[in-house]
Amino acid sequence: MSIDNEQQAQEAIEAWRVETNRVQLRYLQEATASLEMSAMYYEQKGNDLGAARIGRCLALLQTRRDELLKE
Repeated sequence: MSIDNEQQAQEAIEAWRVETNRVQLRYLQEATASLEMSAMYYEQKGNDLGAARIGRCLALLQTRRDELLKE
């Protein structure tokens, strides 16, 4: 699932909730790695709005990861 904005990040998190915690963590890890690459691209191109948007997506994924690790 491609994540390009906060809405898509929330939709992905909701779609993954049916999976086991282990699978969700793997999906979150993969999405985080992809978004980090996007953030580096936006930063390199000087696209501050894009980098900020990706940062908000990463924060949503991190919050969900933290929730899963507490369970």
